[in-house]
Amino acid sequence: MRAMLTSVGLAGHVFPVLALARQLRARGHEVLVETSERWRDTVEGMEMRFAPAHGIPRRAGNGAGAAPTLAHAARSLLPTLREFRPDVIVSDLFTLAPALAAEAAGVPRASLIHHPYPVSEPTRPSFPLGFLPPRQPLAAGAWRAVRPLLDLRLRRGRRELNEARAALGLPGARRFYGSISEGLALVATFPQLEYPRRWPAHVHVTGPMIFELPHPEIELLEGAEPLVVVAASSAQDPELTLVRIALEALQDEPVRVVATTSGTGAAREERAPDNAMVLDWVSYAQVMPRASLVVCSGGHGTVARALADGVPLLVSPAGADQPENGARVTWAGAGLMLPGRLLGPRPLRWAVRRLLADRRFTDRAAQIAAWSRRNDGTARGAELVERLASR
Repeated sequence: MRAMLTSVGLAGHVFPVLALARQLRARGHEVLVETSERWRDTVEGMEMRFAPAHGIPRRAGNGAGAAPTLAHAARSLLPTLREFRPDVIVSDLFTLAPALAAEAAGVPRASLIHHPYPVSEPTRPSFPLGFLPPRQPLAAGAWRAVRPLLDLRLRRGRRELNEARAALGLPGARRFYGSISEGLALVATFPQLEYPRRWPAHVHVTGPMIFELPHPEIELLEGAEPLVVVAASSAQDPELTLVRIALEALQDEPVRVVATTSGTGAAREERAPDNAMVLDWVSYAQVMPRASLVVCSGGHGTVARALADGVPLLVSPAGADQPENGARVTWAGAGLMLPGRLLGPRPLRWAVRRLLADRRFTDRAAQIAAWSRRNDGTARGAELVERLASR
C-alpha cells in the first residue's frame, strides 16, 4: 500500500500523524509524509519519504481570501499525488488542502483528529468551549436555544470551504466540519474522554497515537516527595505564565518539580526554587511514569501521555482545544481544570494539594492507563487505514 499522510507543522498536530506513519511503515507500506520542513530529518530518519508543505494557509475560516488560497493549495498538491500514486491519504483535521486534493483526484481519504471528536450534539456545549455537559433538561434546552449563535463560526468556515470546493469542481458540503472524511475518521483520544453519544459508523475512537522525539534523560532531584511535572504550551502560552505561577505556588510545598518550557529556549531565564528544576525539554517517556501529577495547559499530546502512564492532571487552559481537553479530564474524574481567569499561586497550590491527597484521581488515571496498555491506538488506526485502502 502507498499511504500519504499530511499535517500542519505544529507538534501537537504532527506527532499523531508521525506515530501513524511510523506504524504503517513498520507494517511494510510505502509512506510519504507531507508537512513542515522542520520535520524532514525526523521523517527521513524513519525511512519514509518526505514532501515539504506549501507555504500557503491550508484551512478555511482564516478570513477573506482564505478559500481561493485553499483551492490553489489543493491544486498544487495534484502533481505530488500523480507522482506518488497513493492508495489512501490521511490528513489531520486542520490540513484541508490535501483532503480536497484527495477528493478531486478520487483517492480514498481519512481524517486524523488529534483531540476529542469536535462535532457536538445540540444539547451540549459547542467544541471547544470547555464547559461540562449539562445534567438537567433545562440546561440542555438552554444550550439548544443558543446553538444558532454558537454555530456562526462553523457556518463561516463551511461557506469558505464550499467556495474552495466549488473552485475545484466539487459539490458543496452541507454539514459542519465538512473537512472530516465521510469514509474514515480516526479520533486519537481515549474513549474515557468522550461524552456518550451515537457514533457515526465511519468514526472510530482509536486511543491516542503517541509520538516523542528522543531526548537525553535528566538527573531528577533526589528525594521521596511526589514528583510534579509542569509543562507549558509553547503555542498558547508563549509567556510561560503557567510555569512561573507553578514555581511560585509550589516552592514551599513538599514536592519535587520538573518544569519544561517546551522548546522555547527560555529555561535558562527562569529562576527555579530549591525543590524545582526548569529545562527547555524533558523526555516524557522518562518523567511521566515517575510523576504523581502533571500540571499543564491541556494540549492533547501532554494529556494523553500523562493518562497513558496513569498520572492525574491539573489543566489550566490557555487556548485552542485546551479548555475542551481540561473539561474532558475533569468529567472523566482523572484530574481538575483551573480556568485561566483563576490561575494564580494560591488556587494552583490548593488544586495540587487536593489532587495529591485524593486517591480517586490517581485511581481513575490508572484505570485509563490500563485500558491504554490493552488497546494500541496507533495499531488500531493503521488497521482501519488498511481497510479503507482495500475497499
